[in-house]
Amino acid sequence: MLNQMTRIRRAARYLGQSLRLMVGVPEYSTYVTHMQDKHPDRPVMTYKEFFRESKKARYEGIVGRC
Repeated sequence: MLNQMTRIRRAARYLGQSLRLMVGVPEYSTYVTHMQDKHPDRPVMTYKEFFRESKKARYEGIVGRC
């Protein structure tokens, strides 16, 4: 039963991630991991800042990419 619940949670997490990517909302945790790995000297945006920048990039064009 526990193994089945783990699978259901994992599937729900992947489904949510897929839906966010389909509508153009990048995953915040992926951004945080990227910043920590590739740009440890730069500050990490808060979720609110990240969401605002993601919307801006989607509707006004690309702001900047690594």
